[in-house]
Amino acid sequence: MWKKAVMGMAVAAAALTMSACGGASQGSGSSSGTAVPQGKSIVVYYSASGHTKQAAETIAKETGSDLFAITPKVPYTEADLDYNNSSSRVSMEHKDSSIRPEYTGDAANWDDYRVVYLGYPIWWGEAPAIVYTFTEHHSFEGKTVIPFATSYSSPLGDSGENLARAAKTGTWLPGECFTGGGKTDDVLGWIHSLKKFSTLISQSGEMQRIKFFKTQREIVEGLCI
Repeated sequence: MWKKAVMGMAVAAAALTMSACGGASQGSGSSSGTAVPQGKSIVVYYSASGHTKQAAETIAKETGSDLFAITPKVPYTEADLDYNNSSSRVSMEHKDSSIRPEYTGDAANWDDYRVVYLGYPIWWGEAPAIVYTFTEHHSFEGKTVIPFATSYSSPLGDSGENLARAAKTGTWLPGECFTGGGKTDDVLGWIHSLKKFSTLISQSGEMQRIKFFKTQREIVEGLCI
């Protein structure tokens, strides 16, 4: 299992490296340092309370990615988001997995992107139904998808894998869940670890020299170069 996680992180880092080699195109993201050029990567997210939005904006700024918010056509009210009420909108969407809420607008020039960071809050251990709406309405062929989520205490679980099954296309990697609301330092630490891992891989050139450890931090520190 840990070996799979390490390889997933390696591919994620490779995706960042490959994207950095592409030419820049028009986009709303800003570049910084070794960030992915504009037009090649995009952060797509749905946020109900603002935590995922904050994490998404941090990732977009740090990686130079474009940004697209999945905005419900019918906005969720506070009552809609009451998961303690079995009759609330989100509760009904959880009970009926076939519900696909509509959203407004769309990510422009979708075919231009090679890396997609897909963000969402964790609801009942899953991504919200509206994230499935977006996922099922787009082709991820030729794209690398890196899920990220925010939650109070729940892990990412199988949410990324379930979205991958719904999408049916693309290379989906193990993602990250930022508990406690997705603090900026945690998000930056994750992105920086991917960048550092990418740099170490490019310097070593030999995947067999990677030692397998239990955490991403140990993976980065344990890479032999």
